[in-house]
Amino acid sequence: MQTSRSFVKRTRAGAVVKVVREHYLRDDIPCGAAACRLCPPRTGAPAPGLEERPGGAASSLCPGPHYLLPDTNVLLHQIDILEDPVIKNVIVLQTVLQEVRNRSIPVYKRIRDVIQTPEKHFYSFTNEHHRETYIEQKKGETSNDRNDRAIRVAVKWYSEHLKKIEDEGKIPVIFLTNDRINKEKALEEGITAYTCEEYIKSLVANPELVDRLACVSDEGKEIESGKIIFPEHIPLSKLQQGIKSGNYLQGTYRASRDNYLEATVWVHGDVEGKEIIIQGLKHLNRAVHEDIVAVELLPKGEWVALSSVVLQDDGQNEDDIETEEEKENILKTSVSKDMLRPTGKVVGIIKRNWRPLCGMLSKSEIKEARRHLFTPADRRIPRIRIETRQADKLEGQRIIVAIDGWPRNSRYPNGHFVKNLGSAGDKETETEVLLLEHDVPHQPFSQAVLSCLPKMPWSITEQDMKHREDLRHLCICSVDPPGCTDIDDALHCREIENGNIEVGVHIADVSHFIRPGNALDEESVKRGTTVYLCEKRIDMVPELLSSNLCSLRSDVDRLAFSCIWEMNHKAEILKTRFTKSVIKSKASLTYAEAQMRIDSATMNDDITTSLRKLNKLAKIMKKRRIDNGALTLSSPEVRFHMDSETHDPIDLQTKELKETNSMVEEFMLLANISVAQKINSEFPEFALLRKHPAPPPSNYDILVKAAKSKNLEIKTDSAKALAESLDKAESPTFPYLNTLLRILATRCMMQAVYFCSGMDNDFHHYGLASPIYTHFTSPIRRYADIIVHRLLAVAIGADDTYPELRDKHKIADMCKNLNYRHKMAQYAQRASVAFHTQLFFKSKGVVNEDAYILFVRKNAIVVLIPKYGLEGTVFFEEKGKPTPRLDYNNEVPSLTVEDTTLCVFDKVKVNIMLDASNIQHQKIQMVLVEPKIQGNDAPANLSTETSSNDEPEKKKRKLQK
Repeated sequence: MQTSRSFVKRTRAGAVVKVVREHYLRDDIPCGAAACRLCPPRTGAPAPGLEERPGGAASSLCPGPHYLLPDTNVLLHQIDILEDPVIKNVIVLQTVLQEVRNRSIPVYKRIRDVIQTPEKHFYSFTNEHHRETYIEQKKGETSNDRNDRAIRVAVKWYSEHLKKIEDEGKIPVIFLTNDRINKEKALEEGITAYTCEEYIKSLVANPELVDRLACVSDEGKEIESGKIIFPEHIPLSKLQQGIKSGNYLQGTYRASRDNYLEATVWVHGDVEGKEIIIQGLKHLNRAVHEDIVAVELLPKGEWVALSSVVLQDDGQNEDDIETEEEKENILKTSVSKDMLRPTGKVVGIIKRNWRPLCGMLSKSEIKEARRHLFTPADRRIPRIRIETRQADKLEGQRIIVAIDGWPRNSRYPNGHFVKNLGSAGDKETETEVLLLEHDVPHQPFSQAVLSCLPKMPWSITEQDMKHREDLRHLCICSVDPPGCTDIDDALHCREIENGNIEVGVHIADVSHFIRPGNALDEESVKRGTTVYLCEKRIDMVPELLSSNLCSLRSDVDRLAFSCIWEMNHKAEILKTRFTKSVIKSKASLTYAEAQMRIDSATMNDDITTSLRKLNKLAKIMKKRRIDNGALTLSSPEVRFHMDSETHDPIDLQTKELKETNSMVEEFMLLANISVAQKINSEFPEFALLRKHPAPPPSNYDILVKAAKSKNLEIKTDSAKALAESLDKAESPTFPYLNTLLRILATRCMMQAVYFCSGMDNDFHHYGLASPIYTHFTSPIRRYADIIVHRLLAVAIGADDTYPELRDKHKIADMCKNLNYRHKMAQYAQRASVAFHTQLFFKSKGVVNEDAYILFVRKNAIVVLIPKYGLEGTVFFEEKGKPTPRLDYNNEVPSLTVEDTTLCVFDKVKVNIMLDASNIQHQKIQMVLVEPKIQGNDAPANLSTETSSNDEPEKKKRKLQK
């Protein structure tokens, strides 16, 4: 049966148009109940549907088997409850799914995943296309009221339909809604209806579920005083008008890590003075880190400077607003006029960016209290008030909490308990926390994703050989770190008849297995990158691909994408060609094994000869690259040696790089540059490229001053000038000085980023001194490389294109996501190193080591310990101890403590130990031992986890090629 649906919508130009669409109604849509013989059988359904005799939790309200049917708001706000294994046999209406999709994509994705989980028995019923459940919108009826009525009609139809099933016991359908009016109407119509809270509290065998109820209404949750603390938020419609007129500014709210009464808002769009300071509880006005907010600028007379005061929110008394006002007064210190910055107040929230938060329960001191404060692991997030009956059980545990709302009369937001992760300090628990806190997708691959994988045993077919060259006869080998199972790349080198040299870089053809738009492709783009932790790898693609079919292991046939050059003996490129290929690697070597072959006087086999030629060419290429101005910087990398049984770190040392590391790197760089040139010449509007912006000159101040203190000159007017002056900056009496300067230079760099060629005109890669660059050589662990492979395949006629590949806006959005994923992966890796460093020193007691001063602060020094590649801060002020006399000189830079002057690059001795006094924020503690400071033997605290966060943002940015 055909009907039509009409609705009005606003165009981009602002006009209102009426849209009429054909709408087909059917009577063959099954109800999903396994016992039903009235409906046609479900064919090809991914999940099994509703159980014949519904299992799940026993309810005192409905003791027998029953099905649940929630409305939109229950799905939106109580998703944590619905995901629990206890809740089964739920009917999800199309009306509800569509509304959820329009209001929250993350919740929509979560409910789709639940529907796909067979053991949950959730069934998606297409009520909008069922002849007996579709309804027209009445005249004068709002869309919301029409949808509520459609849901009630579907519940009633289910109740009547299930009564017709010839069965001993009729299975009722329970309607769950938190909407009072909707519930009243449902009861009037003879529908069994409960609020979500009523139903969950009736599950007598599962009292713990009550803790997971989201606080959707603020009634009964308000603090006793009822005193209004915060100004009212301006409605969204008025905010948008205000932003358009310029009265308000829109931006991203960034809370301070060190001061809970201060934040900045990064204004969107081309506005001068992009950063606005927000100071004081009322001006922060319930914004949470990363929310999109509207800000009103204060008059210039009320502008402030960012304070240097560290304030942690550690009070338990929620009503003590007077104390907050006292703390706010501390922030108002007198500063010179040129230090003042644009200052504003948050007047409304445009978009909340709330996410599940890891942290620990701060148990109330009131005996048998149900209301407690939750302290997030991220210091930028305010504490959250939750209700729980499990406080004793959750004390000392890492838990997840979700924010539900923040009333005007509450000092803290309201939330609910979601999940217990395990004991704080436990290795598995802390790894889970760092993955969640850095938003690293790490759940097992879904069945939909795994179903996209090739069936085993796999072999290369005749179809696979189309558009491919057979290169299995070539002497190809791979060179990787020890224990590497995801081998992306392999190399070959041979002399050809005309006396020139043929060099090939062969990269795993991952795009052959991951086809555009399927579930595997969507999951890969969402993950963006493989994340390497100290003893765990979070794969971007399933293991069958990453460690088997796409890994270029020796002695097996593998599909590859090859970049082949003809070079002369001066490593000058004469010809370049690209081809999809089949290869058979002759050896999978480690860097050490390859180095041993190159250095051996006795080995002269084909693989060794090939490696020597590659190494010789690589040295010429590297010299040429450095002569052109490429930078050779330094960053201390740490390697842990693990105990084979406990998996605890037993040794910690900096990674040693061999000549073969450089050899492989040179050819990977060359392949990336060659591919970048090719895809940009073919697709100038939508090539995915990578750039590294030149740092602003002010970034180099710290490096220039530090070198000057050692009578060395660093020139920073170009990458070439910087590279040359770093090469000359050597001291015969201080050989480690050059490494320290290169480490410091790394801190001055900007972050390298992916971008779409049609959306930018600055392609230059500063660190590599290359006019164009991309990522092609690691498609197993980077999604950007998969897109580059697809572009290159289309360019050489080896594969077909698809619409999204040619859409520069979609490519630009993808780049934004990939940049975010790479940044979070980097932070997660650092957090993993910090945690394992803590584990290492936990068993060591106090360790005394040589260190070098990297930075000098007003009340502290930042030191680097070369032996461990470890960085930390030694403070000279401590709570409850007399502060020594401090004299900071920004020009040298130096810090005089009492009568001892400490300068950048000075060699010192420090004691290192673990401070575990705060179980949630354990940290490495460092104390200066030599030179001895008069009267200063107080320990000074710093977490290596947070040391990088104490650096100014511009100095943290690492060069990532």
